[in-house]
Amino acid sequence: MKKTTLLFLTFSLLFFIKPEKNMAAEHLQARIDSMKPGAILRLEDKSYEGNIVIKKPLTLIGSKNTVIKGDGTGNVISVKATNVKLSHFTVTNSSMNRNSAEEYAAIKVYTNNNVIEHIKIRHSFHGIYLSKAHHNIVRYNEIMGFGKGEIAAQGNGIHVFYAKDNLITHNTIDGTRDGMFFDYANKNQSYDNHISNTRYGLHYMYSDGNIFKRNTFTMNTGGAAVMNSNNLELEDNQFIVNYGNQSFGLLLLQANDNQIKHNTFYMNQRGLYIDQATRNLIRDNKIIQNQIGIELWASSNDQVFTRNRITENTIPSVTIGGKGEGNAWSKNGKGNDWGNTFPLTDLNQDGIGDFPIVYHSSLHQLIEDQELTNLFLKSPAIHIYEKINASQSEDEVMFKDPYPLMSAKGNHSLFLFAALVVLTVLILVKGRQPLCTIFGRNGKKI
Repeated sequence: MKKTTLLFLTFSLLFFIKPEKNMAAEHLQARIDSMKPGAILRLEDKSYEGNIVIKKPLTLIGSKNTVIKGDGTGNVISVKATNVKLSHFTVTNSSMNRNSAEEYAAIKVYTNNNVIEHIKIRHSFHGIYLSKAHHNIVRYNEIMGFGKGEIAAQGNGIHVFYAKDNLITHNTIDGTRDGMFFDYANKNQSYDNHISNTRYGLHYMYSDGNIFKRNTFTMNTGGAAVMNSNNLELEDNQFIVNYGNQSFGLLLLQANDNQIKHNTFYMNQRGLYIDQATRNLIRDNKIIQNQIGIELWASSNDQVFTRNRITENTIPSVTIGGKGEGNAWSKNGKGNDWGNTFPLTDLNQDGIGDFPIVYHSSLHQLIEDQELTNLFLKSPAIHIYEKINASQSEDEVMFKDPYPLMSAKGNHSLFLFAALVVLTVLILVKGRQPLCTIFGRNGKKI
């Protein structure tokens, strides 16, 4: 009798010490199912069991230490109702199955007019996944992946699939496969997101009419890859230290009629990489201290470059695969500011050089034929190679700017100071982690 009483007291104490495990975290799914549409559920500072499905309009609000943890077999939270709001808690432990057609995520949204905000996401395949879901708001979330060593083993920070008219703003994404991936997703808007340590910070595939402004991409293998996507607005974004062999700040591949304006491309392996793209307007950008400022493949035509500041790059611009005729380096009598790269005179003081700039180079063939050339662009041997070919008259015209702008010297020091501040903060945050990872065309570290 005494033993029975002792066992009863022991189990009772365990029940009261850790009720979240004994009651399956208060049966969160049952609580949700019992709520009336439009109700508000305030979660406490403790862990709740995940793999929940929300099928009615409601609001879930957590607090500092609220965690919803999945069992590793599916989505942690599936939103299958409209007008759902999730805020202020941590979500973790979705399925990591890469072979499932379901594409598991910490939070997967299948419906419209929902709000996901102030959520922390850890240890999940995709972070937030919008699947055929429209008019949603995704803001102020923090999504952490496993880092560059495990990019292939995980999904994307925010994945938007066949979804339109969504607002994605003020999110921080670090260490996922791609930061934000848009797939057949039109007319979405993305503002003020910060993305680092991913494969591509931004990846567009077959997605048209999107707006992407004031976002920051740092220390990714590629800043933004825009593929088979048209009529985008990329404005006031920062592409800083996206570096490694075959890396870039911004890639335009089979991308047409896009507006690339007021962006900063600083210390990337390539600032802009343009291939099989037409009718893009590249205007009022800062393209500074990259290995190659602009790499333009001859398959790309009808680009317009105007009023850009293209300075202090190892190579200002190179055309690969042919002469690349049909691209314009000025518009309405305004060319580009090439800094001190090309000496100019301006006798009539109209802010435009008196003579066109014609840039010759022999490096296009070397870069095209030898993949590893990009690793040695700062070597003195490259400059010797250029001089030898120049003396033999074998170099070709890379571009001709008929109306080069006189250098604007006033804001350059301020820009460099701001960029150094950003880099310093990133170094302090990342500690002793290496800043750059180098990948070849096949994705292998080299």
